[in-house]
Amino acid sequence: MKHEEGYIKFNIEWEKQSIDLPDQLFLSMNLWRQKLYVMELIGAFADGVGFGNISIRNHNNQFFITGSATGNIQKLFQKHYALVKNFDLENNYIHCTGLTKASSESLSHAAIYQSNQEVNAVIHIHSQKFWKKYIHHLPTTNENAAFGTPEIAREISTLTTKEKGIIIMGGHPEGIISYGKSLDDAGNILLKYYQIL
Repeated sequence: MKHEEGYIKFNIEWEKQSIDLPDQLFLSMNLWRQKLYVMELIGAFADGVGFGNISIRNHNNQFFITGSATGNIQKLFQKHYALVKNFDLENNYIHCTGLTKASSESLSHAAIYQSNQEVNAVIHIHSQKFWKKYIHHLPTTNENAAFGTPEIAREISTLTTKEKGIIIMGGHPEGIISYGKSLDDAGNILLKYYQIL
């Protein structure tokens, strides 16, 4: 089975240079990323393609996010993060800066930040068991809206207003997104549902 995760589908404008990721944000993101990595909710498939990512709002709709192809790296450093500076959902476009390109899921994160200004953090994980249990029981995107497309971004934008803090990606098997006012909120929402699987 060929995994779409990890492959950038959007039009990307990438400035390859270091970013100023504040220590407090870096430590917080790495703490949650490590926790989810150990739980195998973020990681890499057997073919080496990475899955799962974390982001946190910088200001306005800019956000820091784990970089593309970092899922198989156990411990991340600042060079493994990117700053999404601008995006256009309808034109499938991302402008980012960093020593690595922004994650292939960046437009999904962007859709949430743009549609709900109270959201300051987004987490995307993979879990077949989680996905199968909650699909259509929690807010779920249309199964015809493919990963990495403007259609999925629109679906996510609509569902972000449901106030559940979690979205099951109907057309992206195993894909789950959580979001909240803080990274702790987003992470704890995931853990709440995960613990009752």
